[in-house]
Amino acid sequence: MLIEEGRIKAAFESGVFVLKLCGDVRLTLCATLDSQAQRLAKTPGLEAVMIDLREATNVDSTALGFLAKVAIAVKGRLEQPPTIIVDNPDVRKMLDVMGFSHFFTLMKMPLEQALPEIAETVTEVPADEQGMRQRILEAHRILMHMNEHNREQFQPLVEMLEDQDAPSE
Repeated sequence: MLIEEGRIKAAFESGVFVLKLCGDVRLTLCATLDSQAQRLAKTPGLEAVMIDLREATNVDSTALGFLAKVAIAVKGRLEQPPTIIVDNPDVRKMLDVMGFSHFFTLMKMPLEQALPEIAETVTEVPADEQGMRQRILEAHRILMHMNEHNREQFQPLVEMLEDQDAPSE
């Protein structure tokens, strides 16, 4: 089976920011997801956030952490929580297990008939090894703070990464 490399597309139109994740979205895209979350935090006129995962075949925990960062970035700025559109049962189950329904509205199809067509792929932000480790750590800390299940799941990884970053004596 051929695994489609992950891609991120984004569009901002009439106050609605749409982030579309396609294929196998992994930690290699975390710098790009981080830059999109930071961009959202500063976007004037933002009224709604839609995350389209209908073409995502997999979203790893680091990428999920940065999706959670999107919700944090817009918290208090929107009337409604961000919406995630997902129809892949495996991806939906992961979102449910991670507690995303407390921070996002999860649905199978968008409310309107179709989201705007997103033609432009977001330029991938390169990440060095140290930057990647820091983003992995940040993503998993965010997931840990979402609920107790995530804290139990990711605490060993976070502690290991923190130990690697600690200066040696």
